Amino acid sequence: MSEEHYFTADPAVPFRRVPVTARVWGHDLALTSGSGVFAQGRLDIGTSVLFRETAPPVRQGGTFLDLGCGYGVIGLGLATAVPGSRVWAVDVNERAVLLANENAHALGLSDRFTAATPEDVSVDAVFDEIWSNPPIRIGKEPLHRLLLTWLPRMSPDGRAVIVVGKNLGGDSLQRWLTDQGYPTERIASAKGFRVLETRRL
Repeated sequence: MSEEHYFTADPAVPFRRVPVTARVWGHDLALTSGSGVFAQGRLDIGTSVLFRETAPPVRQGGTFLDLGCGYGVIGLGLATAVPGSRVWAVDVNERAVLLANENAHALGLSDRFTAATPEDVSVDAVFDEIWSNPPIRIGKEPLHRLLLTWLPRMSPDGRAVIVVGKNLGGDSLQRWLTDQGYPTERIASAKGFRVLETRRL
């Protein structure tokens, strides 16, 4: 089955909810995934590497962004692990946004977590940290546009943590981000994935 439907606003496949339990920074999150949304019924390998190879943000409070959120596991992990944080989660897939908000409600996090399509995110929102397993398969140029849309919205001392498959261009993305004025280091490598940390100059 083509993965293109993950990156459309309204997937054509019939909607079926599928439960999934994700281990996130020491917390077991009972979530609902769904057909037409990335990683139906599972925690994908890249995101599991991201959680295993990093610690949650050390700052108390703060505003975070889960970019390309799917059913919301990264953003919900942030909201769970960092009490007092405010989390936005963004996806073009309206089904993913629906599931992420349903999951937030089920976890009691709706007061601090909002999933939305890009145009519905507050225009003046600034993010202390951006966390992402980005949709690499949309292609290089759309991915670059996506990152250059959201990285400028980091706070001056902000950072982004991004997981990318090595064979999907993780190393070249690291160089490209640095060339764009966002110094980027590889902070972990496991199971064929790179975990990158990006900051502002």
